[in-house]
Parts: sequence; structure tokens; C-alpha cells
Amino acid sequence: MKKVIVTSALPYVNNVPHLGTMVCVISAHIYQAYLKLKEVDVISVLGTDEHGTTAETKALEENTTPKEIVDRYFKIHKEIYEWFECHYDCFGRASSKENWEISQDIFTKLDQNNFIIEDQIQQAYCEKDKLFLADRFVYGICPNCEFEDARGDQCDNCGQLLNTNELISPKCKLCKNTPQFKKTKHLFIDLPKLTPDLEKWINKVKQDWTPNARTTTEAWLKEGLKNRCITRDLKWGIKVPRPGFEDKVFYSWFDAPIAYIGITKECKDNWYTYWKDPKTELVQFMGKDNIPFHTILFPSFLIGAKDNYTLLDRISVNEYLNYENLKFSKSRGTGVFGDDAMNSGIPAIYYRFYIAINRPEKGDTEFTWKDFQQKINTELVDNFGNLINRTLTFIKNQYNNQVPASDNTLNYKDDIKEIEQAYEEAELKKALKQILSLSRKGNQYFQEKEPWKSKESPEAQAALGNLFILIKDLSILIQPFLPSVTKQIEEQIGATNLKWKHLQQPLENPQLQNIKPLFKKLEDNQITELRERFSGKQTKKGFNLLNLKVAEILTVRNHPNAEKLLLLEINAGEPRQLLAGLKGFYKPEELIRKKIIIVSNLEPKKLRGELSQGMLLAAEQNKDIGVLFVENAEPGTPVTIEGATPNPNQITFEEFLSVDLQAKDNAAFFNNNQLKAGDEPVQVDKNLKGKIR
Repeated sequence: MKKVIVTSALPYVNNVPHLGTMVCVISAHIYQAYLKLKEVDVISVLGTDEHGTTAETKALEENTTPKEIVDRYFKIHKEIYEWFECHYDCFGRASSKENWEISQDIFTKLDQNNFIIEDQIQQAYCEKDKLFLADRFVYGICPNCEFEDARGDQCDNCGQLLNTNELISPKCKLCKNTPQFKKTKHLFIDLPKLTPDLEKWINKVKQDWTPNARTTTEAWLKEGLKNRCITRDLKWGIKVPRPGFEDKVFYSWFDAPIAYIGITKECKDNWYTYWKDPKTELVQFMGKDNIPFHTILFPSFLIGAKDNYTLLDRISVNEYLNYENLKFSKSRGTGVFGDDAMNSGIPAIYYRFYIAINRPEKGDTEFTWKDFQQKINTELVDNFGNLINRTLTFIKNQYNNQVPASDNTLNYKDDIKEIEQAYEEAELKKALKQILSLSRKGNQYFQEKEPWKSKESPEAQAALGNLFILIKDLSILIQPFLPSVTKQIEEQIGATNLKWKHLQQPLENPQLQNIKPLFKKLEDNQITELRERFSGKQTKKGFNLLNLKVAEILTVRNHPNAEKLLLLEINAGEPRQLLAGLKGFYKPEELIRKKIIIVSNLEPKKLRGELSQGMLLAAEQNKDIGVLFVENAEPGTPVTIEGATPNPNQITFEEFLSVDLQAKDNAAFFNNNQLKAGDEPVQVDKNLKGKIR
């Protein structure tokens, strides 16, 4: 029998998982449940990614240990996944003893096979704390946008990926002192040397990958793979088993994917019969930000180890699920997190259903409460639930719980084939929509046969017999999506443990019992309350931090001490000077006389010796910038949303960042409220979509 391993990307345990995190967790669970319906020898693997700087940083902030941090969040994650009915065969941890053993063994084999090289890198060193600082322990001024609190690995303001030695005026996160940059020895995996074997394998299997996985992987290969550092100067992590490197640990992206194997070993004594069998199929689900770790790096480790490990066959990559035009943020209270869902009063199956029907397969999608209510009420309640309940209730009331015989004239073999094909190809949204389409056909069939008009006629009885088999089949088809619903249907029709092979087969001795509706509709007042509850600080009160105004650009010149900044003289009802990181995105003549939108109450600040009295607003998308502007409003005109009041007091840049402004459809929004200068809507230059800063 064919063996299959199904994995979901391992969520990092520095916070509570939100609905966006749940997409790949639920997707992998749906797929493995389908395989179990087909009675395939499948093992499903999920766990928590636990090493790295985030755990150490959070431990320092909370005056505890990384182990205590990850122990706490491991428990939270496990409870949430189980509440969402995501019961995996193996659920474990990247920090387990088993993953230490396998990670160190794979490293040793890579080293023995000459795929590990030693080199020196410049790394920040704190003289006061007497330690090398990992990237997230260093902050400073971003060289790209001049943001003054950029991390050593990335700037949260402009999104630029950084190295610590690129920061301007870097500081130690622990003591605030300026670190020195010293050479330190580290170990690298020789990806150029592995490229021929890796590329040969990729070309063999990539036809079964989602398009985003193929294009991302091909882009990495086209650019040329470079040596990649796999060690860090941290205390929390898997120790490096090589003389001279005992004080270092592996980079978390090295041991985290290996943890799929470690977690399997943690729960299965025969783990190697799955992970060291060339006939085993490995299917992995994840978000788009994890692609290269699973199509380039993880396979490289296994190929280089030369130890007969099972390699990836199919990868299903989802895009992002966003929330009501906002970002998921636990600190701001925006978006639904796992613990919120558990306390929302809404069943887990409703969230599972909506995440599946709204799965971001070919582009980002939005969770909105309005659409959530509409999909649940029309598709789940009025369509699927209605067919089940009306059929069973009719049989109960009109035939005294005795199921009439079917005449097999209700033909839906082609529907089942299409659903099966969608499942096989991991097109889960398509599979669910086809199941719902079949349910609608059942409702239409019920209406066409009109059994209530002649319930004793052979035609009416045969129709109910056909419908009974259909709802039994629907309970099988939808089981991967809604496992507890299938269990309820089985209980109502007197069945247990139905499998794919039972499709279109009559049920022996059906026993109808406890017939009741499967679902309840979501009411308007319930949805309104939930939307307000999870808008958190992103309310009109949050917008009231701002004092936005129209400003006309009068002159444009280069900043004398900063390559990417421009000096703008503006009229915002009074003369001001602004600094803006627009160089390379606009020519000076494109900006002069343009009426932009500024944050007029941002505290003045000197950047590289020049004063900035506020900040202009612009949208960012695909490394491009488009300023917010109006055409007719006069300089100094307030820019606001309905019901908000401009703030006369100065605010810090951090306070500004707490207000989530978004661009879409050539307009600017706060929490779905459109920004206007008087009656004139604010526009977005270049029609960019995304975050406004």
C-alpha cells in the first residue's frame, strides 16, 4: 500500500495563532482526512517551531526563560488546533530530544559529505553584555527609509530586508549601547555545490506544485544559490556538534523543517518506514512566505545527507488571508485569533467551513464578517443543512422512520468524480464548492419530485430513498471539511465510520434517530457585536490620533546628507519643510504643485541634520510608492473620515504606526471608512494597493 506523509508548516510559538495561520493547518488536515477516507496509509504531522531569537527576545522582555515561553505557547497552540478539529497523527515540537538527534545527525552527514563550509562574518558584538548579538537584538536607523527603529534583519517601516552592519547608528537591544562589529566563525551549507542534484530533483517533481511554488523556486535558481549560514550565536537552540562551534546553535530555519521528521519520530517508533522509503509520497501545505525553505533548503539538507530520506512530491501553497482590510494584531486587538474564536460563541466548524470556501489559493483573500455570515447562512444552513434536515424530517414524519427503497435514478457519478479529482489535486476550495453544488442539486430534486403531494406513491418513496443515499454520500464527501458534522449525520441515520468505498451504496438497516437541524443561522446583531469586538484599537478613536491635512508641494531638492531623501517645501495652510523617501520613485517635476496628504501633528524630528515638520502619506506595493493626493481641495484642508475629529496634539511616530491606513480601489481607508478632504475623496497615485505609511 502506498504511504503518504502530509504536513502543515510549523507555526512559530511566539504568539497565539490567528485565522490566517489556520489556513495551512486546516488545509493539510482536510487533505489527510480525505486520504484516510480512501483508506490510504497516511500519517499527518504538525507541531511548533520553537527556536530562534524571537523566543530569546520574548524571554528577556518577560524576565523568564525561552523554555518557559515555548512551553506556554505550545500548550496554547495544541488546544486551539484541537478546538478547530485539527487532530493530527503526530503533534510535536522542534525542541524535542528526537529533533535534536535527527538535526545533528543530518548536519553530521552533510559535513562528512563535504557540504558544510566554514567562513567568517561580521557580526555585532556588545562589549557590555559580552556576547555576539543576533540580528533581532540590534536596532537602528534604516538605510533605506531612515526609520529610526529598524531591526537588524528587517525594517518594519519600509519592509526592506537588512543585515545588522547596514543599520545606521546601531544599538544593542539589551543595554542600548553601540555594538562593535567583529569577525566570528560560522558554518554554511554549500548550496552551489548541491545545486545540480537539487535542480535535477526539482525538474522531476515541480509539475505537481502550485504555480506560486514553482515560480518562486525557479526565481531562486535563476538568481543562483549562494552559501547559506546555518549557525547563530545564541544560547537557545540545537547545539552544533562540531569541534570549535560548541557555543553556537543551528539557525531555526535549519532545524525547523527537519522537525517534520523529528516530530514523527517523537510519536512513531516506525518513523523511518515513512521517512526513509522512496515510495512514500510527501505532501506539504504552507503559506507563500515559506516556499524556499521547503523547495530549496529542506530538500538540500536531505539530498546532501545521502541517507535515503523521503523528498517533497507535492506542495500546496496558499496566499494570505487578511482581516477586514486590517492586519491581524493581538496587541491592537484586530482580527480573530484562535483563543478569540474559541470564546466567540461560534462553532469551530463555521470557521473551518469559511476558511475552506475562502481559501486564498491564487491570490490574497479577506475575512469579512458580512461575507462570513452570508456564506454560513446561504451555503451551510440554507443549502447543505436544509437538504439533510428536510429529507430526514420528511422520512421521520411521513414514513415513521422507515427509509424507502431507492430506485437509483438520481445519478451523480460525474459529480463524485469531479469532487474526487479536486481532492486529489489538493484544490480544496473547488472540492467544497462542488460538494455544495451537489447539495443544491439534491434540494432541486426534492422540489421537482414534490413528495409531499403524494407521499404513498412509488415515485415519492423512491425519491426519498434516492435522497437518503445522497445525504449519506454528502456526509462522506464533506467529512474532511466538517468532521463533527459528518459524525452528527451518521448518528442521525444510524451509520458509523463511513468510507469513500461506501459512496452510492445503500446503507444496511438504517436507524433514524434524534433528527434535528445541524446548524443555526448567524444573526445580524451577533455579527455586528463580533465585528466591533475584533476591531480592537482600530476604531475611529484610533483615527482620532491623527491630524491630516492637504499640503501643496512648492519646491523639491535633494537632502545633502541622505542619498534617498528629498527635501520638500510645502504649503499646508502655513509653510513647512518635509523629508520624504521618494527619490527613485518620483522626479522632482512630478511632485511640484502636487497636493499631497500630510500627518501635520507628527512631532518634528531631524533626520540626518535636516528638520522634518510632519510626514507625507503614501501607499506601498511591490517595491513601488504612490503618494496620497487630491486635485481640488485647498492647502490646509483637514482630511478625515466620517465621525472623526482631528487631534490638535503632537504624536510620536510609534503612535502613528498604530493606526492602520490602507489603499485600495484608488482610494484611502481606515477600517473601511474612506478618507476625504471635505467632500473630495483622497486618491492614491499609481493606483497602488496596500499599507499606507
